[in-house]
Amino acid sequence: MQTDPDSKHVSELLEKRYGIIGNSKPMNDAVNLLLQVAPTDLTVLITGETGTGKEVFANAVHGLSLRKNSPFISVNCGAIPESLLESELFGHERGAFTGAIGQRKGFFEVADEGTIFLDEIGEMPIGTQVKLLRVLESGEFTRLGSTNLKKVDVRIVAATNRDLAEQVRIGDFRQDLFFRLVNVHIILPPLREHIEDISVLVDYFAKRIAIKLSLDYEGISRDVMGFLMSLPWNGNVRELKNLVETVITLEKTTSLTPDIFQKYITRALPPHDTSSLPVESSLVHLPPQDEIGNFELGLIFKTLLELKNDLSDMKRGMHIMLNDLAEIKSKLRKDGFGNHDFGKVEEVQPEGENRPEEDLLSLEKMERKLIEAAIKRFDGNRRLAAETLGISERTLYRKLTDYGIG
Repeated sequence: MQTDPDSKHVSELLEKRYGIIGNSKPMNDAVNLLLQVAPTDLTVLITGETGTGKEVFANAVHGLSLRKNSPFISVNCGAIPESLLESELFGHERGAFTGAIGQRKGFFEVADEGTIFLDEIGEMPIGTQVKLLRVLESGEFTRLGSTNLKKVDVRIVAATNRDLAEQVRIGDFRQDLFFRLVNVHIILPPLREHIEDISVLVDYFAKRIAIKLSLDYEGISRDVMGFLMSLPWNGNVRELKNLVETVITLEKTTSLTPDIFQKYITRALPPHDTSSLPVESSLVHLPPQDEIGNFELGLIFKTLLELKNDLSDMKRGMHIMLNDLAEIKSKLRKDGFGNHDFGKVEEVQPEGENRPEEDLLSLEKMERKLIEAAIKRFDGNRRLAAETLGISERTLYRKLTDYGIG
C-alpha cells in the first residue's frame, strides 16, 4: 500500500491487526490518509456505502494513535432512539426524565482520554448536534438534568453512508458541525470501484474461516474469481465476506470451484432486473409481483398521511377565515353599521358528517393499524417495516412510541 521501505510491514500490520486489505489506488489513498491522521488528535470523518469497512478504519485510527491504551467506545447513533441518544452520549442526573432513577455517566465520560466512534452520525438530531459541537470546540458538556459543566479529553471519529452536504442543504445537519468534521475526510470506495482487490479479500476471508474450522485452504480458481469480479456487490466487502464464509462453512471444503459457488451465489446475490416495460406495452412501470404487497401497503400509508395533513390544513384555513370575518364585522360596526345584525359567524358543518377532529382520529386509527400490520408482517423487524411503509426508521420509532406499540 505504501512506497517507502516499511510498506510491507505496514501492510502486514493493517491486515493482521485490523483486516484492512487492498492494493488498488482508492484503497491506497484511504490507507495513506489513515496513516497520516491516526497519530494525531484530529477529528476524522469516514464516509462510504454500507459494508465498506467504516468501523474497521475507525478501530485502526484509534489503534494507531497515542490513545490506543485508553477506551475505544463505539456508538451507533441510528440504533439509539432519538429521545435517549443525548442521555446515552452525555449522561443524566437522577430525575432528569421519567425512568432516570439514578445518576449515569454517558459515553463521553466513559471514553475520557480515549476515542469515541460515532457511527451513522447523519442520524443525529439537531439538538444533540449542538452539544456535540460544544464538545468538539471546548471538551465541555452537561449531563441531562444538570447545570454543572463536565470536561473530557476525547477524540471523535465519525462515520456515515449519507451525503452530509445534502443533509446540510435541507437543514437536517448543522453546517458548522459539518465543516468541523470534514477537515479530515477518509472516503472508502465501494467494492465495485476496486474489484482488483477481490482476490486478496477472498483469500483473506477464506484463510481465516478455514483456520477456525481446521481446514486447509487450497485457493480459488480463476473461473470463480472472474465470476466474482463481474458481480455488482451492493453490500460491498461485508457481502463478499459473508458469501465466502457461508460457502466454506456449509460445504466444509476450501477447494472453491464454480460448481460449489453456483449453489450459493443466487441465494446470496439474487438477480435484480431494473428494466422497465416497453412503452407500447405499458405506460406505467409496475413493481415485480412479489413486491406488490409492500408497494400497496406503502402507498396506502402515504395516502393516509397526505389526507391527514390536508385535513389539518383545511382546519387551519377555516380558523383563519373565521378570524378574518370577525375583523370585517368589527370594522363595519365601527364605520357606522353598528345597529345592523350581521348574525353569528358559525362553522359550517355538513349534516351527518364527522367533524375534522373525528376524521383525524379515524385516520390515526387506520395509521396505527397499518403500522401494527407492517411490524407483525416482518416479525418485529423495524427496518423492513419502515421501508415497506415508505418512512424512515426514526419516524417509525417515533410513531410506535406515540401509539404505545411495543
